[in-house]
Amino acid sequence: MKKKNVFLLFGTAALMLSACGAAEENSTDEEVARTISVKFGDNTVIYELNNSPAADSLYEQLPITAEAEDFSTNEKIFYPSRELDTGDSPVAEGGAGTLAYYVPWGNVVMFYDDYSANGSLLELGQAVSGEELIREMSGTIVIDVADAQEK
Repeated sequence: MKKKNVFLLFGTAALMLSACGAAEENSTDEEVARTISVKFGDNTVIYELNNSPAADSLYEQLPITAEAEDFSTNEKIFYPSRELDTGDSPVAEGGAGTLAYYVPWGNVVMFYDDYSANGSLLELGQAVSGEELIREMSGTIVIDVADAQEK
């Protein structure tokens, strides 16, 4: 009977330890989504950043206050405080709602319509809320970490 209890005890302990290890492994493997807000007037656009060095570099500079500028017929731009680290960042290939960095000029681009891919245009993330507001963006904007209630 004692042997049976010992095996039962060790078996239960082994199950508990493996469950704890699995939970710990899952928590380190899951990446936490980073969202930023771009506020202008009473409006807010929320972007989810990717895990690129360029997106990391932008995130580290927050908060940023800048002027939104019209460029072309499909985008708004602003200039971050410093150049972004572009190493191993993906080329932007999406459409409206893409947040990107244009390396030659050092500006961040917020697309509200389709665009052509360009090797100098790196993707930072995608709009997850308020994409329809980008076209109307103007004046002073504040870019910051998104509050939980904004997401």
